[in-house]
Amino acid sequence: MNSSHDGTPDDIRGLGERTHQLSPARSFSPAAPIIHPSPPLPSYIPPFGRRTIIGCLGVLLAVHMASFNEHVTEIGLSDIRGAMHIGHDEGTWFTTIYEAFNIASMAFTPWFYATFSIYRFSIFMTAMIALLAIPAPFMPDVTSLCILRGFQGLTAGCLPPVLMTVMLKYLPAEIRVFGIGAYAMSATFGPNLGVPLEAFWFEYVGWHWLYWEIIPLAVLSIVMIAYGLPRDPLQLERFGKFNWLGLLTGLPAICSLVIVLYQGDRLDWFRSAAITDLAFWGGATFIVFLVNESFHPSPFFKIHYWGSRSIAASLLSLIGILAICGLLSALPMSYLEEIRGYRPQQISPVSLVVALPQLIMLPLIAAICNSRKVDCRYVLAAGMLCLAVASWLGTWLTPDWVRDNFYVMQALQAFGQPMTVIPTLMLSALALGPADGPFISGMVNMLKGLANAVAFALFAALTRRREHYHSVMLLDHYGNHGLALQGMGDPIGHQLANTSPDAQHVVHNALEVFHTFVHEQALVLGFADIYFILIWICIFFAILNIILPRRVYPPRAPSILNSAK
Repeated sequence: MNSSHDGTPDDIRGLGERTHQLSPARSFSPAAPIIHPSPPLPSYIPPFGRRTIIGCLGVLLAVHMASFNEHVTEIGLSDIRGAMHIGHDEGTWFTTIYEAFNIASMAFTPWFYATFSIYRFSIFMTAMIALLAIPAPFMPDVTSLCILRGFQGLTAGCLPPVLMTVMLKYLPAEIRVFGIGAYAMSATFGPNLGVPLEAFWFEYVGWHWLYWEIIPLAVLSIVMIAYGLPRDPLQLERFGKFNWLGLLTGLPAICSLVIVLYQGDRLDWFRSAAITDLAFWGGATFIVFLVNESFHPSPFFKIHYWGSRSIAASLLSLIGILAICGLLSALPMSYLEEIRGYRPQQISPVSLVVALPQLIMLPLIAAICNSRKVDCRYVLAAGMLCLAVASWLGTWLTPDWVRDNFYVMQALQAFGQPMTVIPTLMLSALALGPADGPFISGMVNMLKGLANAVAFALFAALTRRREHYHSVMLLDHYGNHGLALQGMGDPIGHQLANTSPDAQHVVHNALEVFHTFVHEQALVLGFADIYFILIWICIFFAILNIILPRRVYPPRAPSILNSAK
């Protein structure tokens, strides 16, 4: 609803003026009772125009800035570890701590921006991310760096829920689906742009800018937010009903579960005492958190949303679809790094094939879904089929593939990702009323972040187990048929024969080369197995979202006639 400068909503103002002009009792009968227009309603939604657009774009830029801070440092972790003399195991905590606080903060953000106002909250959090990036390259040890990254993740996680609320609140109903498309950029455009940015900053500017790249973007986004967003009043009286138990149980519970997902495979899951304790106490505390949210008068989540078939299906699909997109993005990168030895600069074209078309595909898919003749569930199913075809092409993976072999698969992902993410967000966000926006915003964003953790855990677990399986099978096959293969000669030994006069040294090197070939072949077969699994998961979600959720229609502004009724 747009409003005039004095705060009176336009449709109410127009209805009052028409009542004043068309009432015959007021015009011809002085004794008749006077019909006054409806009193102006308090509204802090500005009239849609240039300032609103700039403010919304400022929040969008801030979210992308936070996404770059997350993905660029994660992709460039090996370079950061080398520059800051950090070991491999310590480096894994660098990512884990950031992600744990990043995901946990998304759950509680809507309460805080409703209290301090979107304007103040978004500016403060954007400034804090930039300020915390300044000392990051100069941290003296891993512990201090992880603490700093934890605070940075806490502030970065506060921005995506703000973006979702801004797009749903300040955009007119006719283009609200385009706002959902802009929000979907944080799940499709930003992550795929991480590799090219890492390659640019590290290769051409310096590794410090893997941290500092967000500073100029933060300054620009703060200026745009300060200019465009309305200055809503503070509502500090909300602290009188603050859900302290929910915060004190939910925050450590979510952090513990995210740590389990990121560190579980490295520590061999429940064979590790740390993982066992985190899973048990984190799960128990999370149950307490859910029970508290069910009965608290001012909850962070409304658990009864899960009782709705449509919302439950869309939220579960959101986790699954984003996890699928994360796996499909990770597989080519891991193959090119592990098998072909590519650097991020060489992998960049593969990521850009997915990232750059999003600037066209996201508005296009939003325009298609904004038509009331189009059922977004079928758009989602078509997108899942695109991802299924991309996964099927991945099952043909061999050790001979190079970067060019992935372009067709990446092009299918460029179509499939926006076709799945936008309808899923529509099914979850548009099935509720405006008053439910903050509650569903925190839930959707937390699950979106949790999907990345699930994708990481699945990728690590499936890769390790399938690689071990194929390594055992290949070595067993070689052992069973070794005598039969001796008649074919020893091509590895012949190639290495002239490298050293020591025959034992040549035999040792030949054995090392043989095991390298076995490792590469086992890893490739493991990746192909993951692609095969993804085919059936994509088909499952395509069928699920046609059958289970109810159809939602793109929003439209109420007419004057409907307002009069």
